[in-house]
Amino acid sequence: MSTPGLDRRSLMLGAAVSVPALSLGPAHAEDYPSRPITIINPFPPGGAADVVARPFAAVVEPIIRQPMVIETKAGAAGAVGAQVAASAKPDGYTLLMHLVSISGFAEVDRLFGRKPKFTRDDFVPVARLIADPCVLIVNDQQPYKTLQEFVDDARKRPNELLFSSSGLYGALHLPMALFMKAAGLQIRHLPTNGGGPALTALVGNNAQALVSSIAAASGQMKAGKARALASFGATRAPAWPDVPTMKELGYDLEYYLWVGLFAPKGTPEPIVTKLRDVTRQAAASDAFRQAMTNLGQDVAYQDQPEFRTFWDADARHIEDAVRSIGKVEG
Repeated sequence: MSTPGLDRRSLMLGAAVSVPALSLGPAHAEDYPSRPITIINPFPPGGAADVVARPFAAVVEPIIRQPMVIETKAGAAGAVGAQVAASAKPDGYTLLMHLVSISGFAEVDRLFGRKPKFTRDDFVPVARLIADPCVLIVNDQQPYKTLQEFVDDARKRPNELLFSSSGLYGALHLPMALFMKAAGLQIRHLPTNGGGPALTALVGNNAQALVSSIAAASGQMKAGKARALASFGATRAPAWPDVPTMKELGYDLEYYLWVGLFAPKGTPEPIVTKLRDVTRQAAASDAFRQAMTNLGQDVAYQDQPEFRTFWDADARHIEDAVRSIGKVEG
């Protein structure tokens, strides 16, 4: 997925001008980083983690004076990449850019009687970058202009319509499943291996509906290939003021697809501190903010203490959502 108006070279040059050089910080971290840093993207290209990670990396590189490489490790709705990161050497050279769905994997394993492959305790939260209210969208081949039209038709034709998602119990499956439960709908599920493929399935009419982040869907929405029927935000999104919220339409649903940066458990505190400093500078830069604006997204930065508190509370919500959905095989 291309990022409108974003040129990596010019973004880096802009960041070099607008972002001050990073001080060395704690003495025993002053040599960090001395080589490239890898950020694991646990989803295919084009999803929310990817479209945030790439401009973030472009801004960070001139700050740390080292390459920041995005490495895709997709699979199992983001669980594969998360497991790779959890098992990585905790030296600050392997990081993870993940979504809200990182909070539910252990609960899914418990639901099916499996020992969790990893838990939230296997990660150190560094910072949150965005918190994107999701939108329920349909493709341009569908007649629905309002959420009520969609609901009415889905009720008349149970299990005839399809919705795509980023994978079972993934960040885009959870909100759609909760909406279907609230509205009493039966819609077949087409799980894919990421937000990008889920959006491709929608645009190609292999699925008729999708709950997506605004950041990932904005390009197709602007092109008229996807149409938003409702937002899961507490208020209407500034970039799409004509899209009503679920709560306005009578559904007590609120769901955000946030993106955060994580390090493996055991990463030394001085390195985590340096990563926090770097991330704070990047999130405040004009280049990164403009890249998010181009996606119809506001930066929703939280430093580690605030992010940790937020993550703890949000994880309880996600775990409750997994339990309420129950065992789903496909």
